[in-house]
Amino acid sequence: MDTLTQSTHASERETSPPLFIVLNAGSGDKNAETVANKLAEIFYADKQPYELFLCRRPGDISDMTKQAVELASHRHGVVVAAGGDGTIRYIAQAVLAAGLPFGIVPLGTFNYFARDQGVPQEVEQAADALMTGMREGNERQVQVGQLNDEVFLVNASLGLYPQLLADREVFKKQHGRSRMVAKWAALVTILKRDIKMRLRIEHTGGEQKSGESVIPASTIFVGNNSLQLHDVGLASESQHVKNGQLAIIALPPMTIFKRIAFAFRGMLGLLRKAPELTHFACRQLVVEPLRLRKPYVKVAMDGEVSQMRPPLTFRVGPQCLRLIVPKSASEQSGTEQ
Repeated sequence: MDTLTQSTHASERETSPPLFIVLNAGSGDKNAETVANKLAEIFYADKQPYELFLCRRPGDISDMTKQAVELASHRHGVVVAAGGDGTIRYIAQAVLAAGLPFGIVPLGTFNYFARDQGVPQEVEQAADALMTGMREGNERQVQVGQLNDEVFLVNASLGLYPQLLADREVFKKQHGRSRMVAKWAALVTILKRDIKMRLRIEHTGGEQKSGESVIPASTIFVGNNSLQLHDVGLASESQHVKNGQLAIIALPPMTIFKRIAFAFRGMLGLLRKAPELTHFACRQLVVEPLRLRKPYVKVAMDGEVSQMRPPLTFRVGPQCLRLIVPKSASEQSGTEQ
């Protein structure tokens, strides 16, 4: 186990609970040792007790998250996820189940969750914001999405989008991690892939009347991040998420030219003007692929791809995440609920 510990006597900082930081060395393009050293300097200077769990291999995250949650539960501490949106999602699920407060240090490529919550993108500033939030005793209740038994914070989907993410990982291994590489990989996928599905969908709890229908589709995208939705031009859906719903985007099967046009509309923030786009908001969506050849379907949650057995139930989670942020971040993000 690769665990780094910095402790202080309780008398030095009685009001500050210990931090239990799970750092994913594979997130983003930052050097994990450099990040660990920066955090050590900041917390030492502030006399902040902490333990850092450095995850060098993919299998480490599960074991170290479990240890961090157990220690935080016993010592009334805070679990902190240091990584990209996928890492944050995974750790948040364990923290949510334990009912613990949660902090983040964003290290990913897009960092949609952190940006939406007004958390700084630089390591030093994110650590300072975390300690400021702790001193202020400020916790934001953050809505989470749920896909069957799994939590997601930014988005969840099936169809073309999960395939796009799988292809993107191959590109990242070959060309490095950056937003430009990610966008180029997405364009290549759109040129090469064509997914056609026939789906039964049922939605409840939105402004539209609840109902059930069968639709042809290439992608079902469920958004829980107002910033990402706003960036692609879905401002009203962004507002619906702030008001406690999920944003649903359904794309029909398209020719290669329509897929390219759709991709560029998304990049330019003009997705709402895309023809044949179905979009609405609800609190729960049930999706069941028809004529399924395999018992499982490929899904994506916050940039990570996995397989699930349908039917797929997307819904607003029954519990909120207790995210520690400074009061100033609440004003910046405008997403406090």
